[in-house]
Amino acid sequence: MTLIHTPPGEVPVPGPAYLAATHYFDTGHPLIRAFVDKAIAGETTDIGRAIKLFYAVRDGWRYDPFSILSSSDSYIASNILQRNVGYCVPKGVLLTTLARAAGIQAAIGLSDVKNHLTTDKLKERMGGSTTFMHHGYAVLYLEGRWVKAAPAFNIELCDRFGVRPTEFDGHSDAVFQEYDKQDRRHMEYVKDHGCWSELPFEKIMADFKAFYPLGLFADIGGEEKERFEDGAPARKDGARAA
Repeated sequence: MTLIHTPPGEVPVPGPAYLAATHYFDTGHPLIRAFVDKAIAGETTDIGRAIKLFYAVRDGWRYDPFSILSSSDSYIASNILQRNVGYCVPKGVLLTTLARAAGIQAAIGLSDVKNHLTTDKLKERMGGSTTFMHHGYAVLYLEGRWVKAAPAFNIELCDRFGVRPTEFDGHSDAVFQEYDKQDRRHMEYVKDHGCWSELPFEKIMADFKAFYPLGLFADIGGEEKERFEDGAPARKDGARAA
């Protein structure tokens, strides 16, 4: 099936492409089906099902920005389902897939965000940058309109770091909170990339590798990492160009 990209500022045209099983959104996998059946049991409306699935993903997978992987298989929903941690992109993939499996049209959205409260450890891992390129979230078609649903930060993380959790009611966009519980500037959306009918994996990986040091990836190391870092010039912001 052809990948459909909806540009920033526009909304997808509802249709079968947003219910289809794809390589990354493998809605027909037995584990996906079983998870959905259990999570939405008793719910009779799309909004009720979407809310149940949002919180299941938000709090069922611990957010970990140090768990970024480079292998394409790591972004297939049924594989994500079998882990217990993830960052925003795999969690967005999972929610998109579960929603489709529940009969809700869904796309994957990407935006760049700036974390004003990032830790020194994570900033170092990202080559000195505080910009998180391609923050991923689900975009769900509910009661005739598309709404964003970002299930990245689990409630335990929010409580630990004093972050306002992202709540979802099925009617309004559920995105990162601009301020934390102490009213400090937290997450800032700086660029919208639109949304896709399938995960644009190659684009995400190419952009990550051009913007961040290869050390960003948890599954790359040793000689491969050394070859990359020895041969790639450093950017002014500390990251390395591909």
